[in-house]
Amino acid sequence: MNRSPSSWPVQICGGLAAWLGARLRQTFAAAFSLFKVMIPVIVAVKILQEYDLVEPLARPLEPVMGLVGLPGVFGLAWASAMLTSMYSGLVVFAQLALHEPVTIAQATVLATMMLVAHNLLVESAVARASGTSAAMQLALRLAGALIVGAVLNQIYLAGGWLQEPARIIFTPEAPPATIAAWALGELKNLGLILGIIFTLMVAMGLLELIGATALLNRLLAPVLRLCGIGPAAAPITVVGMTLGLAYGGGLIIQQARSGALSKRDVVFSLTLMGFCHAVIEDTMIMVLAGAHFSGILWGRLIFSLLFTALLVRLTRGLPERVFDRLFWPVGAAKAQARP
Repeated sequence: MNRSPSSWPVQICGGLAAWLGARLRQTFAAAFSLFKVMIPVIVAVKILQEYDLVEPLARPLEPVMGLVGLPGVFGLAWASAMLTSMYSGLVVFAQLALHEPVTIAQATVLATMMLVAHNLLVESAVARASGTSAAMQLALRLAGALIVGAVLNQIYLAGGWLQEPARIIFTPEAPPATIAAWALGELKNLGLILGIIFTLMVAMGLLELIGATALLNRLLAPVLRLCGIGPAAAPITVVGMTLGLAYGGGLIIQQARSGALSKRDVVFSLTLMGFCHAVIEDTMIMVLAGAHFSGILWGRLIFSLLFTALLVRLTRGLPERVFDRLFWPVGAAKAQARP
């Protein structure tokens, strides 16, 4: 029996509504997994700030900063970025730079280290929620930040590059005056994340429908294969690298718990995203702090790809039980199985 042409719009609208409904359900599932990890940590970070506990935790970093050619006092800026957020680190850096001379090379080294290792409490919790070892991800990012900082410092010193004074034009905003203002700001941020995740779910679904996902996988496969990341994780990895770990991590959690990604895909994708995420936004912010593109963009990107590729090579021959012990804790299987 032929259907009336007048019923086609109804069928199309019904199909579109069902498709968007499925994307919305995926969004809420991903956001719920992400928010139940993020919210307690955000509150804990606020407590650290309110009781001035960041500075005491930063003191052990002072001798470490000499390894990357930075004055010890800048350890406070890096600690602020690691324990709270990159913006907090920038606020501290901008204040310290008023009294401590800093070159473009030094600003670039510190900025690159903050880009590699910042907001570690929240982002390690996201890694743990996906099934990977939060301790291992934390260790990799700390080691990676120190290595890239030391390498950049030696390159700049050897070539005599970027030794002129840094021009810092970053003007930090005043922190919220009340707890209520802070809570409202965080709720707005979470709402923005929810909206972006939904947009990403829709975009990924559309890309898959038109075959762009398959094309993207073919284009990225040679590079991501070197980093141990299979085709199934490639689009999510690109999302995390371009937009941020919260968005890529939310998608990773959802895909990992559905069983769509292998353990190694999850581990290596999160490792690469941890080193290099929000590459557009964060890079532009660090330019305002006086840093140079050679480190905060190209240095970080090249280092992230090489470090992850090396990690893949070093772990390729590990027995599965050893790999699991290092990167995939016993409780991860239960976490992955939860809806």
